[in-house]
Amino acid sequence: MPTFSYTALKNNKDIVKGKIDALDARSARDAIKKMGLLPTKISDDSVKESNSKASEKKNIRVKNISAFSLKDKIEFTQTLQILTSTGIPIIETLVFLENNAQAKPIRSIAHELRRNIIVGGLTLAETLERHRKIFGRVYVGLVKAGEDSGELDKTLTRMLELLKKQDDIKSKVIGALIYPIFVILLACVVVTVMLVFVFPAFKEMFDNLGRELPLMTQICMSLGLFIRKFWFIPIIAIVFLVLAVKHILSNDVTKRPVDAFLLKVPLLSELLRFSNYSNFLAVLQVAYEAGIPIVDCLYLANMTLDNLVLKDAIFQATSRVQQGTHLSVALRASNQIPSMMTFMIATGEQSGRLGELLHHCTTFIDQRLDGIIDKFTKLVEPAMLIFIGGIVLFLALSLYMPLFAAYG
Repeated sequence: MPTFSYTALKNNKDIVKGKIDALDARSARDAIKKMGLLPTKISDDSVKESNSKASEKKNIRVKNISAFSLKDKIEFTQTLQILTSTGIPIIETLVFLENNAQAKPIRSIAHELRRNIIVGGLTLAETLERHRKIFGRVYVGLVKAGEDSGELDKTLTRMLELLKKQDDIKSKVIGALIYPIFVILLACVVVTVMLVFVFPAFKEMFDNLGRELPLMTQICMSLGLFIRKFWFIPIIAIVFLVLAVKHILSNDVTKRPVDAFLLKVPLLSELLRFSNYSNFLAVLQVAYEAGIPIVDCLYLANMTLDNLVLKDAIFQATSRVQQGTHLSVALRASNQIPSMMTFMIATGEQSGRLGELLHHCTTFIDQRLDGIIDKFTKLVEPAMLIFIGGIVLFLALSLYMPLFAAYG
């Protein structure tokens, strides 16, 4: 009779490990349940031994899984949280996702996770670690903390709230930026059409006027003729510019001065700061409530920061905390954290209610972010109208000034 190793929860809290003899995995699971335990992992020792060398050699290869979006991660986590909270084992939960999830990436990743757990005898966190590029270090770290503490369902609930919040922040920031981006692209299209088709059509008329053209008209006319003759050069320039920007933003050395500059731009700096702080504090709160040590909480939360200047500041604060400095003092010394945040964190440390105060901090930052996005939207709209109006005025004057001068 095969021997199965198992990991189970006792009273939905304590982790229990052991071995049991059974005909198959289902029989082993039923026997464990009769013992008053909730099985989270069951592996056949004979299968594990026979496949250990093959597993080391192949390292449980990861299939090419299509893009796993934030929406997919939310759906995956939501289903995982609902089923595990009702006492359904992880394997059966993954089987359900593999067979019933609507999105193909979710079905694919559920298949991979299930296969890794069964063949490799891994825990859920260890399996997610093999797919860290998909889930991220924060997700893996919080799931591991949930498994270690025996509160995986609660951790998944917090994780689900965190993912939904990140999706909400992402939607708000994109919504605030999409209008100015659309206006700029529209302005580029209008200018290109005017330069390529309209100004060259007036060339013969302007030549017959017998007068020297205004400087702005000469510039527009020359640009239009150049683009019509060498149309491929602007296309190459745009492609080169896009690749250059992508390279700059993907390299820490070149991205750091860009991030430092953006933090000095009025209003935009506030939008970037508070969107980063919102994710940082949300992860810090969830990790702290999951029982992770404060230094590890800071490392996990720091991974959510996109701005390298803020990331460096938090890293230095983490080093100070590791050396024994209070969290509020270390964050205040970074000179990058709002005073309200550091004050509330200091109050939480002194009163022993840090988790509660972190929650209040998160609420405060979210409210500030909503106000900044609203203010940004209200200021951008008239600025874009002035921008478009200035371009139209410039083109109109360039086109009609020679005619006004001729009939003047």
